[in-house]
Amino acid sequence: MKEKVQSFGRFLSGMVMPNIGAFIAWGLITALFIAAGWFPNEQLATMVSPMLSYVLPLLIAYTGGKMVGGARGAVMGAIACVGVVCGAPDYPMLMGAMIVGPLGGWVIKKFDKAVEGKIPAGFEMLVNNFSIGILGMILAIIGFYLIGPVMAGVLVFLQGGVDILVSHGLLPLVSIFVEPAKVLFLNNAINHGIFTPLGAQQVETAGKSVFYMIETNPGAGAGVLLAYWMFSKDKATKDSAPGALIVHVLGGIHEIYFPYVLMNPLLLLATIGGSVAAMIFNTLFNVGLVSPASPGSILALLAVAPKGQQLMVILSFLIGTAVSFLIASPIVRMSDSGASLADAQSQMSDMKAASKGQGGAYAATEDGGEVDLRVLDKIVFACDAGMGSSAMGAAVLQKKLEAAGLNNIKVAHCSVSEVPAGIKFVVCHQDLVERARKSAPSARIVTITNFMNAPQYDQIVQEILAAKSNKNAANGGGHDFHGGVLLKKNIKLNCKSVSKEEAIRTIGQMLVDSGYVTPKYVEGMIAKEEVFNTAIGNSLAIPHGIESVIGEIINSGLAIMTYPEGIDWGDGEIVKLVIAVASAGDDHVETLAKIATTCESEEAVEAILKLSVDEIYEMFK
Repeated sequence: MKEKVQSFGRFLSGMVMPNIGAFIAWGLITALFIAAGWFPNEQLATMVSPMLSYVLPLLIAYTGGKMVGGARGAVMGAIACVGVVCGAPDYPMLMGAMIVGPLGGWVIKKFDKAVEGKIPAGFEMLVNNFSIGILGMILAIIGFYLIGPVMAGVLVFLQGGVDILVSHGLLPLVSIFVEPAKVLFLNNAINHGIFTPLGAQQVETAGKSVFYMIETNPGAGAGVLLAYWMFSKDKATKDSAPGALIVHVLGGIHEIYFPYVLMNPLLLLATIGGSVAAMIFNTLFNVGLVSPASPGSILALLAVAPKGQQLMVILSFLIGTAVSFLIASPIVRMSDSGASLADAQSQMSDMKAASKGQGGAYAATEDGGEVDLRVLDKIVFACDAGMGSSAMGAAVLQKKLEAAGLNNIKVAHCSVSEVPAGIKFVVCHQDLVERARKSAPSARIVTITNFMNAPQYDQIVQEILAAKSNKNAANGGGHDFHGGVLLKKNIKLNCKSVSKEEAIRTIGQMLVDSGYVTPKYVEGMIAKEEVFNTAIGNSLAIPHGIESVIGEIINSGLAIMTYPEGIDWGDGEIVKLVIAVASAGDDHVETLAKIATTCESEEAVEAILKLSVDEIYEMFK
């Protein structure tokens, strides 16, 4: 049940977070140019209402449609959203957009699946365009007459509930539910899936909203981190708290304090107390923001505070921090000195497992492909929105790579739903692994549970270093390299005649299985035959890769197979001795020359065919 709630929450926030920049733009225009703003401008202020009524809902619907139905779903979502917006013109239809956007994506996805393979050749574009047009129009009409009016009623109901909470001074009690939910990583879902739409409605009527202050105020978490810094008995935890405090307060990455709370769940009392105290202050003095603050940094809060309320926002933060610190301090002092941050991170890993079987740090690629770490030049760090958590994790991993001398590998960050095409290595939180697999089916995926101190970062660095120094061949097929240019197991005698391609693939796989090359090198061996016949006479063939796959060689090696009955190698060449070569640079030329010398005559090759495995090994090792 918890996993379903988390998944639904992430889906809601996933529609809003990629468009936070637009919300901030709308908030800044509101703060600057309305009559009570910093620089009142009647003309520029006319942008406020269209952005809230049309631009923001359309962006949300477009994103929601894209999440479900790709590019065609995005267009469907936007078309349908117009009907919802026009069906309830007196209300900002952000929640309506969250419904109709994914609905549009789902409808077109189902349609495409139903007609797949049934469209006559030459009519694809006609069907594609008119299907969106017709179905989009139908959904827009449904949105106009049904979804829009229903959502308007929902907003009236919610607003009435909010008014009751505010009028009775109960709004601060919302923090009792918000703070525990944040530790379950539902912070973005709560903030952007619930409070952002409600806040937009409040801003339209009051010019600011207290809803934007409930989840984003960093005071509650700051108090806990400050208490650990001052009173923790565990040195590692004590030493890590100041850095976490900076990232939390200035960077706005609230996830960084969650493991500290999990070390002692009683600290939820501190975060709840701090948040409730800050919200009491906000309610009494009518403190609010003009748009969502994302990430939840004190700097971001100040940037979107209305004119004249910067000091009040700072006081709200300080009150939350002080109350949280006062409650957390005795709890941290009384904590068992054996408690450690590592234990909490392990606990978080157990809590956050989205499904069984996700305990490992490394997830295989969805399409069964392989990733060559020796040529890796880019890693993508993905999170829900591609901003806060992923940016922090990317910075940490980048520093570790650079410290190890891997300056050529760059770490980028993005939304887990928008991993760039062709990316071969992705790092993400354990809960996002399924979405990462869908976005990057050909990528190697590493999952973490702690963005600042994940042990997987060091594992990644060590594995890349090992691959680049040819100390292992895990990326060449999952086998360890056992050493030596030639292994006795790679000498196969008296084989039954097969086709040329089959012989090359068989002997090439021997190189792969022994850790000499990646599977791509075998394809390079096949490609070589198309431009150059590797049969060199005397019943001998020396298949090897084309120049472009030299980088697929992990360790120099040979494999030998004999075919007494011969193989038709093309161009009139019958081959009885096949020696596959994986060797780069000058060694490549030198190896070929040595083989050619050993097999300088037909008689020499015939003699080799009569030797044992041990004798051939001694000859070529």
